[in-house]
Amino acid sequence: GFISKADIDRKTATRDQANARVRVAQAQFSETSARNRRLDIRAPAAGLVLTRGVEPGQIVSSGSGVLFRLAMGGQMELRTQLAETDLQKLSAGVQAEVTPTGSTKIFKGQVWQVSPVIDPQSRQGIARIALSYDPALRPGGFASARIVAGGVTAVMLPQSAVQSDGAGNYVYTINAKNEAVRTPVTTGEVTEAGVAITAGLTGSERIVLTAGAFLNPGQKVIPAVQKK
Repeated sequence: GFISKADIDRKTATRDQANARVRVAQAQFSETSARNRRLDIRAPAAGLVLTRGVEPGQIVSSGSGVLFRLAMGGQMELRTQLAETDLQKLSAGVQAEVTPTGSTKIFKGQVWQVSPVIDPQSRQGIARIALSYDPALRPGGFASARIVAGGVTAVMLPQSAVQSDGAGNYVYTINAKNEAVRTPVTTGEVTEAGVAITAGLTGSERIVLTAGAFLNPGQKVIPAVQKK
């Protein structure tokens, strides 16, 4: 049938109004979606969540602080305190062995950062050791670390041979006249094999291994060579 121009104009206006409402709805949907995306908390990378500083339903703002802390890729680290002299011997890439407090299990790690700053009070600095994730490594726990910064040759003595007083560590060596000579030494790592002497001895001396606490400098002794 026939339709008047007025009906056509009316239907056209109805169509345009409907299209306008669709565009408004689409714009509102886009705005709501964008707002919701801003509310999503997404980690920048996969990892292990270490701490959570927010609870479900809690209102947060830009001043709420850190919401989550995570170990990227499950990577963990141990922050070790070392004396200034020891810190100077370290560099990134040095291997380390970490033993958590209360455990005998050893975890392999690697020094990845050595602090350039020394605490003026304690004279210590921080070395950071990277560790792979393991359930036995608890974030916030304590551990000891053994770091081998390089191979050195040192005289090894039993702990009974090393004496100590206010002047420092020393051992008694025996001179050509079979007299006890107090010899200052610098000690290094202590292991089951004994005490490493890093300075003060050449390795060719005759050493009093036991009962050194009962000797006096210049006292005559009768050497007895230790059997191997």
